[in-house]
Amino acid sequence: MKTLSILALLAISTGATAATIQVKIDGVASDKGAVHVAVCDKETFLKKCNITASAPARAGTVAIDVPDVPAGTWAVLAYHDANGNKELDRNFVGMPTEGYGFSNGAKGRFGPPSFKDAAMTVGEGSVAATVTLKY
Repeated sequence: MKTLSILALLAISTGATAATIQVKIDGVASDKGAVHVAVCDKETFLKKCNITASAPARAGTVAIDVPDVPAGTWAVLAYHDANGNKELDRNFVGMPTEGYGFSNGAKGRFGPPSFKDAAMTVGEGSVAATVTLKY
């Protein structure tokens, strides 16, 4: 019991906080492939995000929990990888050919949205994010 109390005190004193982002992805077009989620900070947004999760695709809505997200400001992006190649496919001019979306319903004008438009604050516990896919 003493060890448990010491560990709890250490966690509080070091400021160790992490959350689970419960991502609800709406508008999945089919059961083919998988739905991938990436949680990005400002530096990794639209690049190689270090926090990811996936689930099998299901037409309609897919829920994915992303655990152990440190407290801070993050953006969530999701895409439907219908062909299972683990990347967001694009046409010859660079437009996505698979469903994709961002937290806060962020949309870009003539390109992807800004980090600021997709950003959300994460603290302790669970945080909900909804992403609606656009095809």
